[in-house]
Amino acid sequence: MTRNDDTPITLDLFADEPTTTAGQIEQIGQQAFVLRGFALPWLERLLPDLETVLEAAPFRQMVTPGGFTMSVALSNCGALGWTTDRSGYRYTTYDPQSGRPWPDMPTLFRELARAAARTAHFEDFVPDACLINRYVPGARMSLHQDKDEHSLTAPIVSISLGLPAVFQFGGFERSDKPLRVPLFHGDIVVWGGVDRLRYHGVLPLKDGRHSRLGAQRINMTFRTAG
Repeated sequence: MTRNDDTPITLDLFADEPTTTAGQIEQIGQQAFVLRGFALPWLERLLPDLETVLEAAPFRQMVTPGGFTMSVALSNCGALGWTTDRSGYRYTTYDPQSGRPWPDMPTLFRELARAAARTAHFEDFVPDACLINRYVPGARMSLHQDKDEHSLTAPIVSISLGLPAVFQFGGFERSDKPLRVPLFHGDIVVWGGVDRLRYHGVLPLKDGRHSRLGAQRINMTFRTAG
């Protein structure tokens, strides 16, 4: 992987933190950016809010329309939450496991997502959904497009916590060869505009243990779904 000036970047997938500089911005598409370490100053306040959300809506592994159980466990907060079962992919106002509304999105979550979006030149992002995914070693996310949202004009803001992962950022066809982008604890990826419907995914998570979050990666993805 290189910077825009072709200077090599050294990334160690077995380290808790990258050897890149926090605050560095890497452009991976015309309107797609990696904000290195952007979430780190927010974590002492973010993690307690995350724990509260997960107490109300614990992680669960859902089934795809094709009948496959996802290797990634998920939860949601906000006015809308993304779900899947044999009947299809969709957003709901309630948690199908409990029958109750999804937990409210903490104000801090929304502030962080909007701050990241502004840094990536998306000034008016107002998320109403936060999909929270939990990866354990071996879990992966196949290449897909985020297209279940009512409007596709708003960007996606994706926060990585815990173990490092390799994010795949592809083209507009599933067969397009994706760029492989190492992500570390506190990194945020933002993509939208002309890049909004690019295929993307996560390679199988490698074994490891993060000093703060243990043997897992938590991914928080903010969208404007309604």
